[in-house]
Amino acid sequence: MLWAVTTISLALVFYTIGVWSEKWQGSIKSWHLVLFWIGFVFDTTGTTLMSRLSSVPLTVSFHSVTGAAAILLMAAHAIWATFTLTKGSDLQKRNFHKFSILVWALWLIPYFSGMIAGMTR
Repeated sequence: MLWAVTTISLALVFYTIGVWSEKWQGSIKSWHLVLFWIGFVFDTTGTTLMSRLSSVPLTVSFHSVTGAAAILLMAAHAIWATFTLTKGSDLQKRNFHKFSILVWALWLIPYFSGMIAGMTR
């Protein structure tokens, strides 16, 4: 359980630093992209570890649906960030943070719902 919680929390740290530093710097940079991908890898790893530790069979719940959506959004975000950084216009690079903040905010929903669910068990 410790590894699962640690990796999910590292996802939060890396993703948050990437998203907010991108906004504050005013344009997406290559190191932001690296942080997005690291956050995605840690989130996927942590989610996989959590699911293996769960004694509850896979069920449809608020947390499972928002968690799956968040992983898909993080993947789409990282892929789109890669495209924007390599092929996007300066305007697209300056405006990418709007999508980043949206995905980050949506990602927080399963992060905190999982935390709350874990504490109430």
